[in-house]
Amino acid sequence: MTPMDAATAERVLMKGNEAIAEAAIRAGVRAYFGYPITPQSEISEYMARVLPSRGGVFLQAESEVAAINMLYGAAGAGARVMTSTSSPGISLMQEGLSYLVGSELPCVIINVMRGGPGLGNIAPSQADYFQATKSAGHGDGRNLVLAPATIQEAADLTTLAFDLADRYRNPAMILTDGITGQMMEPVAFRDDAAPRRPVPEWATTGAGDGPVRLISSIYLDPEALEAHNQRLVEKYRRMQAEVRFEAYQMEDAALAVAAYGLVARIARTAVDRARAKGLRVGLLRPITVYPFPSAAFADAAGRVAAILTVEMSAGQMVEDVRLAVAGRAPVRFYSRLGGVIPTPPELVAQIERLAAEVGAR
Repeated sequence: MTPMDAATAERVLMKGNEAIAEAAIRAGVRAYFGYPITPQSEISEYMARVLPSRGGVFLQAESEVAAINMLYGAAGAGARVMTSTSSPGISLMQEGLSYLVGSELPCVIINVMRGGPGLGNIAPSQADYFQATKSAGHGDGRNLVLAPATIQEAADLTTLAFDLADRYRNPAMILTDGITGQMMEPVAFRDDAAPRRPVPEWATTGAGDGPVRLISSIYLDPEALEAHNQRLVEKYRRMQAEVRFEAYQMEDAALAVAAYGLVARIARTAVDRARAKGLRVGLLRPITVYPFPSAAFADAAGRVAAILTVEMSAGQMVEDVRLAVAGRAPVRFYSRLGGVIPTPPELVAQIERLAAEVGAR
């Protein structure tokens, strides 16, 4: 959605989870398969209540394993499909995700992250970053991964996720968290729903006397599997064209804060407060966490004295920041764990400490 679209469309107060579900319906999702788990259950509830009346199919699976494999079947038939879950559910879906990647089937997966490891708690976390961005299950697969920071962006990126999934014939994931899923903000949707997408030419519809269509991820001949993997790697290279990020107050910044999702909202407030104290600090926020905006961080590293990466994890995105920076600027890390959310005063204190360490103002 462009700013003009958002300005002219009606704004509605919605939970993040419900906004994601409504955006998916308007994007043309035809089938949703899911299993309830806090803090994302409102997505399933909204789909159960609304999707059938809008021409789609809702099915509550018996488990997350079943849901991801139902996604495989419906995606293979050419439908726009989606599932949603939270962290433990994503773990159960890993095998099915790998099959989807290997079979090149477009779909959208929503992960509303919660505290871990294990059952953990239902508070917000960012500890699934590695799981989301480094693989889609076993065997070298990759998801496209989008990380919204607002409810409006959660809706907009859900729409984009369906388009990117189709463009690259690949799963796309919305990586969000328990606070973003539960909090309410005004959100605007386009008045017009997406037109029904034609059935792709590769889909296994079983209709007519056309060519035989086979969707599979099995290649028993090693050389054939190597060729398939090389083609997937080339596709991941092309995905680099989809990099999206926000640079806030970076024009004259002597320090940069790196954060995504919910933490980036807090960091933005901290940047404003640090600026009011005379510190020239900016925010670099990845919107796509895969592909990661490495070039933006490499460029920033040549202009700032240091980068502070802030996450609700033990340190995951910070590794991508360090790889992108490649030693051109020091990278420091600050985190809160287990569902504890960092506060703006905490982050201002960390910015002040880093500024004193590197002599930047």
